[in-house]
Amino acid sequence: MNRKERLYHTFQGKTVDRPAVNFYEINGYSENPDDPDKYNIYNDPGWKPLIDLAREKTDRMVWTSASVIAGGRSVGIYPDGIQSIRVEETGDSRHTYTTVKAGARTLTSHAVREKDLNTTWCVEHLIKDLDDLKAWTAIPDNEFQGAADISKIVQMEKDLGDTGCPMLDIADPLCIVAYNMTMEDYTVFAMTEKKVFREALDKAARYTFWLTEQLAAALPGRAWRIVGPEFAGEPYLPPSLFHEYVYNYDKIIVEIVNKSGGYPRIHCHGNLRSILDDIAATGCMGIDPVEPPPQGDVELSYVREKYGRQLVLFGNLEASDIENLKPELFREKVKTALDEGTRGGGRGFVLIPSACPYGRKLSSNAMRNYEVMIEEIEHC
Repeated sequence: MNRKERLYHTFQGKTVDRPAVNFYEINGYSENPDDPDKYNIYNDPGWKPLIDLAREKTDRMVWTSASVIAGGRSVGIYPDGIQSIRVEETGDSRHTYTTVKAGARTLTSHAVREKDLNTTWCVEHLIKDLDDLKAWTAIPDNEFQGAADISKIVQMEKDLGDTGCPMLDIADPLCIVAYNMTMEDYTVFAMTEKKVFREALDKAARYTFWLTEQLAAALPGRAWRIVGPEFAGEPYLPPSLFHEYVYNYDKIIVEIVNKSGGYPRIHCHGNLRSILDDIAATGCMGIDPVEPPPQGDVELSYVREKYGRQLVLFGNLEASDIENLKPELFREKVKTALDEGTRGGGRGFVLIPSACPYGRKLSSNAMRNYEVMIEEIEHC
């Protein structure tokens, strides 16, 4: 069984020769060690052995996105002409400034990327108070029309061959709205300004549903990952609001993907116990990363027992353990995940970490722990 077959058989709940294994962001395709850009952490020589290992040994699911194009430009949530983006460099930092005209208000945000860290921090959020949220919600909808550009996905599938598949990422309405605020403002508005907050979600949903419909029709039968639900998990919001702000929207995204023959999975870090019923009720194919305590509040065995017949489980190794645990201790974590993830049958299991190291220097300990994952899989 080749790696692509193993993944799709897993998505479909069919028998596989062994559990799939994936390094999450690290796939041996997206990383380019030869790119001299100073913000490319993967050009440090220490990453090359891991990139090669991912390319040669893992069941590759490559994060990607696709666009709908109109007038030569990607169609976004905003009408043309109201958003501007400026990028500046200061020393070893890249600053991205975004301005959005929202009626009489001007909304601004500021994000920072450091040279040696493969992540971005938002240091100024677009929506800063309730009036900003109302103004953002009142921005007229874009004219949602155009043609899906699938060229990148088609080329990726050719490049990957039988080693894996693309995985389309889509942000749910909650992700779009909450991402534009600090966590403090987001949780307060979500709890106390429900009418306005729901109107903002509805605005985001009109774009998300349309985009999903276009891409699912043009790219049927593909794997998808829906991001954003973790914003509403406990302790941030109570389960009743997870149902209102996540389930009511994400079930529609899932339905659209399912109708195209696709395989939608829900991405949700943190505590799951009180929201698993809603996640399963969306009709999604799977869930990741099913974090164990103390990062989460359920063991993999519990989710397998309660929901394993419906859901493929993707998990549940912590990125912090990859970096910090000695290999002999990490090996026990891998064995436990494989046992709990496959025990008693169920739809399927993919051994996968919750994230990956994001610093320029990859430690020898982390590299060895990735090798341990492969060693244990090959013994299954």
